[in-house]
Amino acid sequence: MAESVQNAEIAPPVSGLRRTYNQWAANETLEDFALRFTARRARKWSYGLVVNTALGSISFLALEAIGGAITLTYGFENAVVAILVVGAILFLTGLPIAYHAAKSGVDIDLLTRGAGFGYIGSTVTSLVYASFTFIFFALEAVILSNALEMFFGIPLWLGYLLNALIVIPLVTHGFTRIAGFQKLTQPIWVALQIAPFIALAFIGADVEAWTEFSGRLGGETASFNIVLCAAAAGVGLSLMAQIGEQVDFLRFLPEPKTPRERRIWWASVIAA
Repeated sequence: MAESVQNAEIAPPVSGLRRTYNQWAANETLEDFALRFTARRARKWSYGLVVNTALGSISFLALEAIGGAITLTYGFENAVVAILVVGAILFLTGLPIAYHAAKSGVDIDLLTRGAGFGYIGSTVTSLVYASFTFIFFALEAVILSNALEMFFGIPLWLGYLLNALIVIPLVTHGFTRIAGFQKLTQPIWVALQIAPFIALAFIGADVEAWTEFSGRLGGETASFNIVLCAAAAGVGLSLMAQIGEQVDFLRFLPEPKTPRERRIWWASVIAA
């Protein structure tokens, strides 16, 4: 007992920096199990909130730019067929990945390792996914920064800096902060998606000029071309890595306990 008291007396006091670090480590909202396995006790959110957050991750502005680019390049008909084919491929390849991730609560790295690709294979998968995410984050920053410059006169360099700083509190607080942000902004995004079609209908725009557009490479007449359609599909298939981000959200789905919850769980996985 005396030795324990003596050791306690000579032990250095806990520094303020160390105490702050310990508080950060104990605060699960800073990570929300952002990596690897999601524990059952962390899967506490409702099905609707998780799905809404997952749907928010595929609402980035680059999608409109990609769709517009392939339409302008390959024509309306080729673009529509390519988008439908790519959508079917992404759904069929993504569904088993989403299912197992939501069921087991694992991220894309653990899922890849469990599928037999080993440590090196999962590392390569993570590298591909990270590169994909960085590229699209950069594209989003460019689009938003240009919008800030056009509407508010904010210089591009300052727009890039603002976009980089604003995203920090979202990613540091994991699913909690992202889910709250998506819950507030998702209705605005839906309204903005519908607004252009309402405006076009109101002004009586010529829809045929759009549906009969042949594209820069499509020639003078709008007609289906398998080569141009395949080229457009190749652009769309670059989005295949997006399933990795969907997995990051779907693994927070709570486990179903009743037949009704199981139906809701399946609907959530399919929707996301």
